[in-house]
Formats: sequence, structure tokens, C-alpha cells
Amino acid sequence: MSDVLTTRSEGGILEVTLDRPKANTINLETSREMGEIFQGFRDDPEMRVAIIKTAGDKFFCAGWDLKAAADGDAVDGNYGVGGFAGLQELRDLNKPVIAAVNGMAVGGGFEMMLSADLIYASDHSTFALPEIRAGTLADAATIKLPKRIPYHIAMEMLYRGRWMDCEEALRWGLINEAMPVDLLMDRVWEVARELAAGPPLVFASIKQVAREAESMKFQEAMNWITKRQFETVDTLYDSEDNMEGFKAFAEKRDPVWKGK
Repeated sequence: MSDVLTTRSEGGILEVTLDRPKANTINLETSREMGEIFQGFRDDPEMRVAIIKTAGDKFFCAGWDLKAAADGDAVDGNYGVGGFAGLQELRDLNKPVIAAVNGMAVGGGFEMMLSADLIYASDHSTFALPEIRAGTLADAATIKLPKRIPYHIAMEMLYRGRWMDCEEALRWGLINEAMPVDLLMDRVWEVARELAAGPPLVFASIKQVAREAESMKFQEAMNWITKRQFETVDTLYDSEDNMEGFKAFAEKRDPVWKGK
């Protein structure tokens, strides 16, 4: 592991920290390493939840390392197994990912944040997609953002590259919660522990169905669920955990999830 990425794990939770001064930008080497980390998280049955955070208070992440790009770092576009920042295109990542945003989430940093399932932010955080000013496309954000917040607000951010403060981001539902920075990581870990104690096979089904149903009509997606054509749904319906939920309800006790 390089000196710009550190990890720690506890109780099925993997915390990944990017520390690349001054703005936590991402070059090819860092992106590829992040992909390996999140691929390992995906494939480890003991890991239930991931947290992505960065060091420092000014920048969550300023996105792509433009200085490295100017030196030819992005010529081949091989960002690694997970695409940019290891998350954007990582296949079959059917586990919850939480972003802990502290500071400016800009360009590719904004897109890295969008790759998470839940987003918690310090109340001084700000958000922008300034790619328009550099004459390039914020590719992942152009696909994802109009589905996350009202279309006209998303298009304004993409067309104008304007900044959004934390209060507005919360109002439009871009983030889940905003809070003082000294409360941020406690809150993120509180949610992560809650999820880690939950039913992992159900979470996997939720994430796969939500992702793949985007390209389906409603009835088609429902038919896929009913006929167990989603792999995660098929696994869930044949699992011990599926019966455990019913038994725990009947016996008036808390369920014990085994992930099998």
C-alpha cells in the first residue's frame, strides 16, 4: 500500500482514507490502488460496510490530478479495476459504501462521493463540477446527478460549474446529513455499525436491484425479482438468513444474521 492510502477494519467495517496533500487529488497509481482495495472489500465475506474518507479539512477531494494529467498520466485511461477512484465502475459491489465528506468535493471528488450509497458531510463542505470551465465533460456526474437531485438543479451545476453549499446540498437530497466536523466520523461509524449488524444478503439484493433496475421498465424488474433472475435475490430466497428473519419475528427476538 502506498503512503497516500490507509485502511483500518473493525467489526466488518473497512475505513479507507485518502491522504494526498494538498487537495487529495487522484492520479492513475492512486486510482488503481483504490480499485484493488475496494475489490478486496467486495470479495471478502467478512467485510460488510466500507467508509471512504479523506484527510484534512479544506478538500474532501479535488478530483483528477491535473498536473499529472498534463504530464501524460491519463493517456491510456486505465484507472484500474474499479474505474476512477476504485468505486465508479467496480462490478458487483453489492455492499453498502458510506462517504464521509469534509471540505470541498470538486469534479472527480464529487463523482467519487456519488459512488457511495450514503453521504454524510461536515457543515462547511461545498460541492462543484467545474469541468465545464476546463472544456471537458464531467462524465459520471452527467449520468448520475440528474437521477439524484432535481433535473434542473443538476443541469445548472453541470452547465455553469457553480458551487453548492452544504445547506443547499441537504435541501436537494444530495447528502443524507450535515453536521459539525467534530461529530462527522462518530455519526458515520454509528451508521456503519448499524449496517454491519444488518442482513448482508438483503443489502446485496437491494443494491443489485436498485442498480440494474435503472435500465428496466417497472414490470420487467418485478418479473426478474419474482423469477429470481437477480443472482443476489436468488441467493437470498434460498438462504438461512431469509428464514431467520421469519423465525425471529415469530419468536419475538432479534434476528441473528449469518450472511448465508
